Amino acid sequence: MYHSARPSIQKFGFSFIIGRVWDPVKEQFGALPFIYGTIVTSLIALLLAAPIGLSVAIFLNEMAISKVRTVIGFLVEMLAAIPSVVYGLWGIFVLAPWLRETVEPGLAKWLGFIPFFKGTPVGFGMLAGGLILAIMILPTIAAISREVMAAVPNMHREAALALGATKWEMIRLAVLPYAKSGIMGGVMLGLGRALGETMAVTMVIGNRPDILLSLFAPAYSMAAVIANEFTEATYDLYLSALVEIGLILFGITLILNVFARLLIWSVAKGPKGGNLV
Repeated sequence: MYHSARPSIQKFGFSFIIGRVWDPVKEQFGALPFIYGTIVTSLIALLLAAPIGLSVAIFLNEMAISKVRTVIGFLVEMLAAIPSVVYGLWGIFVLAPWLRETVEPGLAKWLGFIPFFKGTPVGFGMLAGGLILAIMILPTIAAISREVMAAVPNMHREAALALGATKWEMIRLAVLPYAKSGIMGGVMLGLGRALGETMAVTMVIGNRPDILLSLFAPAYSMAAVIANEFTEATYDLYLSALVEIGLILFGITLILNVFARLLIWSVAKGPKGGNLV
């Protein structure tokens, strides 16, 4: 990848990362709009999926009866098996119209004083991309959180309950502190998947290389621009610029995944629970 990206790296240098203009006709290439779109949609997904995924994991691992655990666990796992193009089609025909007609007008009316919720409701944009990603990374966060919480020794739960802790106090003081590194690792793995997701985001994000504060605005992600324009790269510098975007995306996801795996592996050496007094 570096060899293919070298012409772009040599010509643009660091300005490629901070450049805001993407104009293949004039041979001007800047990746900042794509980096921005990728980060914003991934953060939206993380803010939505992390608390929901953790809540699902806590409920299934610590509270649900066996039959309920089986049914809900199957439904959550089924979300991970749905192809991304199906999520994209659902986003086009269901999510985007709902956002355009109901959610975005309401947010603009009540929260329009916040720059993130200003602008014309169009349905296709960073908010739609973030919501799609949240659904897609939810199974990853929930599954890994369940695994690391299941690894917490039962003696920690029993000790907390023996000292008079309620069910929630036992979870908060004995289970979560022990498993927090692994949970953070699961969240980071979910973020890594969100950063690299292509098809579903491409279908709903709007695909416009701009940097705007409004979450209603169309944007572009790094994976989406590669998927959309790779076959249209008619000269070497254009192709090299797209490969450099892929190289940046690869570096970000590699660092995140390594960091996440280290966090998950650290659970065995993590804190042995919180203080009960």
